[in-house]
Amino acid sequence: MIGLGNMGLPMALNLLRASGPDRHIRKVTVTGRSRERSAALLAAGAAWAGTPRELAEQSDVLILMVPDLPQVEEVLFGPDGVAEASTELVVVVSATVSAAGLRTVDARLRHGTHGRMVLVDAPVSGGTEGAEAGILSIMVGGDVEPVARVLPVLSACGSPLRLGPLGAGAVAKACNQLIVAATMSAIAEASVIAERSGLDLGALLDLLQGGYAGSRVLETKGRRLVERDYTPTGAAKFMVKDLSFAAAAAADTRTVAPTLAAVRESFLRLTEAGLGDQDLAVIHRYVGSL
Repeated sequence: MIGLGNMGLPMALNLLRASGPDRHIRKVTVTGRSRERSAALLAAGAAWAGTPRELAEQSDVLILMVPDLPQVEEVLFGPDGVAEASTELVVVVSATVSAAGLRTVDARLRHGTHGRMVLVDAPVSGGTEGAEAGILSIMVGGDVEPVARVLPVLSACGSPLRLGPLGAGAVAKACNQLIVAATMSAIAEASVIAERSGLDLGALLDLLQGGYAGSRVLETKGRRLVERDYTPTGAAKFMVKDLSFAAAAAADTRTVAPTLAAVRESFLRLTEAGLGDQDLAVIHRYVGSL
């Protein structure tokens, strides 16, 4: 695995817990810019590779949890990159990326390795809480054979499901992010209305969670709104990128999506206002400042 940030590290720990000589995951090997960031994994039994190429030589499945396609391309095609290895390999891109860009990278990887390496896309949803608990929803796209090879591995991190050919996972994640952004925006706006009307926000959100307004977003973010806790588990600015992928999918399918346009504009504006490095819940602060 490469990419041991807020999501990647707990995912790697779950992969490690599921590993063993007689299991689908025989061992877990990691690499990155800083060996120190992998200390907990190495102490728990993970192996360390000095470069992406060295890691690829030791692996048959490689999971990338990096920010976007430029980082994917750097890992694959940069100096001592994955594509320089001589092994057969399925590269699983779990980042939220463009479906069209993903297919371009796959074509380059297949051509450059004479078909030895292929991509599968498998973005995830569930946040750091889901990553730590191993209950992520994992949206998978790719050819049937390589997907069959990676599903038992991904099962250590949650519930993977193949939704179609390469890029299907990316489109599914774009749809997921539209729902999350719209839900978070609605909760934030409702919270500001309630507070300005003199309601006890904590009591209200607890009550709403038991009705039709209840959701996983409200469950995990509601308390943050009450306490004004915008400490990032994932930066709000990334939603701008994610919603741009949703907009591209809407355009490709000739779908008119007014909600998408509105929430994309809100997250763009709050990022421009300097709030983008804070948690998704910071849209509550942004709405309150208007």
